[in-house]
Amino acid sequence: MEGIDQQEKFIYKDRELDWLRFNERVLQEAADHINPILERLKFLAIFSSNMDEFFKVRISKLRQLKKVKKKVRKPLGLRPNKTLKILFEEIDRQQELFGKIFNDEILPELAKSNIHILQVSNYTKEQKAELKDYFESHILDHLKTFNSDGITTETFEEGQLYMVGYDQNLNGIRFVKVPTDSVGRFKELTTEGNCFKYTFLEDILKLNTDRIFPNSKIETLWNIKLSKDAELYLDDDYEGEWVQQIYDSLAKRQVGQPTRLLYEKGMPEEIYNKIKVLLGLGKIDLMEGGKRHNFSDFFSFPNPNENPSLNFEPFPPLKHKAFEASGSIFELVKKKDRLLHFPYQDFSYLEDWIAEAAKDQHIISIHISLYRIAKESRLTSALLEALENGKEVTIFVEAKARFDEENNITWGKIFEEKGAHVYYSFPNIKVHSKILYMRRREDDGVRGYAYIGTGNFNAMTAKFYCDHALFTVNPKITKDLEQVFRILKREVLLPKFKTLLISPYNLRSRFEEMIQREIQHAQNDKPAFIVAKMNSLEDQTMIDWLYRASNAGVRIKLLVRGFCCLVPNVKGQSENIEIISVVDRFLEHARVFLFHNNGEEELFMGSADWMTRNLDKRIEVVTPILDEDIFRELKDILEIQLSDNTKARILDRESNNDYLEIPAVKDKIRSQYDIYEYLGSNQGS
Repeated sequence: MEGIDQQEKFIYKDRELDWLRFNERVLQEAADHINPILERLKFLAIFSSNMDEFFKVRISKLRQLKKVKKKVRKPLGLRPNKTLKILFEEIDRQQELFGKIFNDEILPELAKSNIHILQVSNYTKEQKAELKDYFESHILDHLKTFNSDGITTETFEEGQLYMVGYDQNLNGIRFVKVPTDSVGRFKELTTEGNCFKYTFLEDILKLNTDRIFPNSKIETLWNIKLSKDAELYLDDDYEGEWVQQIYDSLAKRQVGQPTRLLYEKGMPEEIYNKIKVLLGLGKIDLMEGGKRHNFSDFFSFPNPNENPSLNFEPFPPLKHKAFEASGSIFELVKKKDRLLHFPYQDFSYLEDWIAEAAKDQHIISIHISLYRIAKESRLTSALLEALENGKEVTIFVEAKARFDEENNITWGKIFEEKGAHVYYSFPNIKVHSKILYMRRREDDGVRGYAYIGTGNFNAMTAKFYCDHALFTVNPKITKDLEQVFRILKREVLLPKFKTLLISPYNLRSRFEEMIQREIQHAQNDKPAFIVAKMNSLEDQTMIDWLYRASNAGVRIKLLVRGFCCLVPNVKGQSENIEIISVVDRFLEHARVFLFHNNGEEELFMGSADWMTRNLDKRIEVVTPILDEDIFRELKDILEIQLSDNTKARILDRESNNDYLEIPAVKDKIRSQYDIYEYLGSNQGS
């Protein structure tokens, strides 16, 4: 494009540090008194789970890159030592805040609701007797103990709780695995009246140390947890020859290497030094945590008397008037495009559609891409029924969906055994699109039916992930989607798409063209405006185009739930860019893009973030919204989110996560609640 300064000097945020800033927004929800107390406890669980994954993937990658030869990493600008130092400082700050929220706010608030979490020092004589009996009858048979002889990091299961103590008789240390998987993390104690008392499983073990190690002399036990790395997914971040050079520089690397030994605050230095030596860990591998680890277990913490004030008010999935009234979803979609919004509306409509297809004698074929497959679901059952009924079923299974690899491959084999045509991952590319295409024989010929979503085909995540789902028979979309599946089946190498935006083919170039079009409008003194909603914004080329658009006078509003490498409010770079992030009871997961186009607005939705991996290294599908009614509905929802002044944070230059201030003249808008009300009063037609 003409007029671009080839000497542009733009600045960007560090991806890893800004991801931690995102997780801090989750921590803010745990501290926010707007949220009911048990929901605040769940936000601590989410924060903890997120941090575990951060160590498993991102910290692991940085630590491995430390071992890469400088001559290889220097051209890439990799500075893992400095980055790790900054990250650990931020992690320490957040962990300290985490402890204060739990101990100084959550526990006292629970107590006000007559829910008490006790530790060993709080036990009465009667409670000790009860817990000793419980230990004998329910816990003892599930324990696995071992000493230090021959232990390695492989001895410890990744992310599991263990306890360690110093045995004066053995003059060494002893270990016991905390059997949360078979016993549960929390034990309710016997109480009278409307008072509820719980204790942690590890505290029951501390109380019964003499029974766990009957021939030992151990004063107390301490909690530890070993985190191990996941696969090193370098292809997500680096390209071509650099990937191979990095792998070669790392030589032989084993998956499952330790990334963090988290130990209980107050553990004697003598004990954790012995563990460090035994497991061959360095100082950087050890991290002091609070008294409790694996806060993700609080996802299952009970509401003992089912007090509705302790949890979010229920948002039962809304019924869609048109779907409810129709006897056939095929006939419904044939009349006009339909759009559903999860979790506000019922995911079962999609399951109903596939179940209808399984029985429909007019269905010729079903094609679907599955990224994260639920272990059991109506959707997979319907696909199996379709096979039993002799339908042609083609399934693309993404075998490299992080942490779901084994489950996805297992399902792939099941589908193959039942007669489906199953295709797996492409080399060096993932299939991240959420698409379904069915061919149906009708009176006027064979018609294609398409589904394009922003979220996975997963009924469980659809209960708390905010996503959109388009049902259509529009041939402009269905013909392109048929081509996508031909690509997945290796039938087409050089496709041509007229309507859909598909990575790694035309998606990046089409987005760039639309941004350039807004720049030209601004330069010609015409209205120019861009709204983009996504999970993460990282791709430097796309960010540069947004910077150029800002400099040209294009007004840009971004909604970014996760990390964002674009730096707003920089003179000569991003003065016209505003960024907010909404973190609330549901996880914002949809990707939506709106371009003003001098009044001829274009609106898109799909599976792709503006990250390099999504634009260049994954099969992603983004569709324009062609139906006028759906266009208006989706734009209304986008505008509600842009107006949030309750759960929206400003993503500024310093990543301070300040909440948007509510002017006295403005109504309070909490977008997820307002969207629920909007859809409740406008139930589709």
